[in-house]
Amino acid sequence: MRAKAGIIAIAAAVGIGAAALTALTQQQAQPLTAEEVADGLYIIVGSGGNVAVRVAGGGVIVVDDKFEQNYDEIMERIGEVTDLPVRYVINTHHHGDHSGGNARFLAADAQVIGHENVRANIIRGNQAGPPPVVFSESATVHVGDVRAEAHHLGRGHTNGDSVILFPDLGVVHMGDLFVGAAPFMDYGNGGSGAEWAQTIDNVLELEFETVIPGHGAVMTRADLMAFRDNIETMIERGRTLVSEGVSQDEFVEQLDVSDIGWDYSGGFAASSIPNLYDELSGGE
Repeated sequence: MRAKAGIIAIAAAVGIGAAALTALTQQQAQPLTAEEVADGLYIIVGSGGNVAVRVAGGGVIVVDDKFEQNYDEIMERIGEVTDLPVRYVINTHHHGDHSGGNARFLAADAQVIGHENVRANIIRGNQAGPPPVVFSESATVHVGDVRAEAHHLGRGHTNGDSVILFPDLGVVHMGDLFVGAAPFMDYGNGGSGAEWAQTIDNVLELEFETVIPGHGAVMTRADLMAFRDNIETMIERGRTLVSEGVSQDEFVEQLDVSDIGWDYSGGFAASSIPNLYDELSGGE
């Protein structure tokens, strides 16, 4: 029952419904596999969000840690590429498919780090493992001669989003600020559709070419730029509808982004569209 209970807690925390709960349950059953992204950098894919594993002299830096029940399998995948201990875990945001393993890593003497809003959101949502080390704008961790930089550059998916840059490799982990599908704006935890494109503009000031999204295959800087433009397209269309005086129900029905490959007809992403109307009309 632990797996289902954990997923229900996540669903309650982000206010999603039965369809999304089913999707999360299916996601939970996916086996984990490791893929090399660059020299000494791997991602672990499968159930939950993408995990980055950076192997350095003297230890390992991990970005995100999926669900709590994925911990053992994450450690198995790490053990396939190194026998060094995990020194740091950095959260990109608080959702349980990205931070659910925090408590297990803390118990294993890893240091867990996140933006101050990540800690606040985890505590408010009664999730386990709030990061004991927090930052407001940026933080850097060093393991041997490797460093990872965490940057909070604005709102989008939540109010605690951070991107994690490995500057020597030119790779950034975006968390759910970048996904290969219609983005979910978690307004219950400070998300913003209107500010999302500017946040990505801020990210693009960093130097990188390879992008690890929160979910899905490794992508490129060009892919991120295209995603940013799609966000802006959606917001422009939303503002146009608001300026025409549509109601919230009409906004939900008429906002069409199918031509850019996004589907808001169902699932938990769709639940953010009424809130997007409120934000764009001044009600948020």
